[in-house]
Amino acid sequence: MSGSQIALLGAIAGFTIYLGLPIGRLRNPAPRLRAGLNAVAIGILLFLFWDVLTAAWEPTDAALSDHHWGTAATGGLVLTAGLAAGLAGLVYYDRWTARRQTASVATLPEGPGAAAETELAPKAHSQAGSLAMMIAIGIGLHNFAEGLAIGNSAAKGEISLAVLLIIGFGLHNATEGFGIVAPLAAEGTRPSWTSLALLGLIGGGPTFAGTLLGQHLVSDTLSIAFLGLAAGSILYVVIELLAVARRAALKELTTWMILVGLLLGFATDAVVTAAGV
Repeated sequence: MSGSQIALLGAIAGFTIYLGLPIGRLRNPAPRLRAGLNAVAIGILLFLFWDVLTAAWEPTDAALSDHHWGTAATGGLVLTAGLAAGLAGLVYYDRWTARRQTASVATLPEGPGAAAETELAPKAHSQAGSLAMMIAIGIGLHNFAEGLAIGNSAAKGEISLAVLLIIGFGLHNATEGFGIVAPLAAEGTRPSWTSLALLGLIGGGPTFAGTLLGQHLVSDTLSIAFLGLAAGSILYVVIELLAVARRAALKELTTWMILVGLLLGFATDAVVTAAGV
């Protein structure tokens, strides 16, 4: 199989993220449906967090087993830096956007319509929209690392493994698309098709980019760095979604739907596991 064919399959694997995105255009979902969608997203992202950290730690764990202390130390430091950048970076980004929102409200003109405009300003900078974007970025980093795995397998001549990875990651991306738009559906915010296209490009496009790069660059350190960034950002988003779930005050429903999300993650990982990854 040629490099261009592998790249095409990598693009298809990334494109499957669009299968779950139309959920975000639900019109006025009921409160229980909103809470359920939010909880399923938490479950999917919890699985991804575990999956990403496992893959990121594997090279370091192998180096420790073989007593390659320098390689292990490098891998551990890169993972730590990636986690810190992904988690703390989004915390500071969220604080920065909050300050901008406060400043935009403070500069609104006074007058009879000022109160209405003040109420509309925060909606223009929807928290659900920001959260969806953060999820897309975190998943994009994760998918870039997955693309690297596809490209690396092809570069080593392991074509059957590369194809199985593409199938497995394609299934993963389909559920990840749902996870991206779950906050929008939970809030009742109906995104435009253009917004969904952008979210899908941010979340799924890196699979294709990683596949292209991975065919020419085999690097555990680079993979660990992107997986660490992904894990940190996914953890931040899970914390935010848990806060949304607590406000919904539907503990039983949330618990079961988180379980459903986790099981979806494991189910779509089955093909990748069968490939021996």
